[in-house]
Amino acid sequence: MAVRLRLMRMGKKKQPTYRVVAADSRSPRNGRFIEIIGTYQPRLEPSVVKIDNERAVHWLQEGAQPSETVEKLLKISGAWAEFKGETFVPPTAPAPKQKGSSKKSESSSAPAATEDASDAGNEEAAPEESSKPDEAVTENDAPSTDEDDSTSESQDEEQS
Repeated sequence: MAVRLRLMRMGKKKQPTYRVVAADSRSPRNGRFIEIIGTYQPRLEPSVVKIDNERAVHWLQEGAQPSETVEKLLKISGAWAEFKGETFVPPTAPAPKQKGSSKKSESSSAPAATEDASDAGNEEAAPEESSKPDEAVTENDAPSTDEDDSTSESQDEEQS
């Protein structure tokens, strides 16, 4: 018998929850299954994945083939890494991008570009002096970016 780890749809209309089950590959999606391995609730924020890693690894070792979605869920829960013999590193949510960070890069790159253009004529006369003003420019730019940060933070608070 070809065993497959797959999702079985549960829940109400338009509000799906899934069971992760070990089932015969010939049985229908919501038909007879061998064992419930876990659950998956995609509508919650963040989505909830509960899998019995011990049973999932057991079925994988017995030759059960996971569906593509179940394989992704097994990777999230750590059962796939345990089955492959790798060390499991839990996935972390990416940090949300701040709106102020793009302003910093634009404001700091624009003055540097104008300084580089004006220093191009001075480089022929004294190349040592041209490096010192660049350092001074970056030091002077640092306080101005802090002001940009404080204004963008206050704008974010007003929007909330």
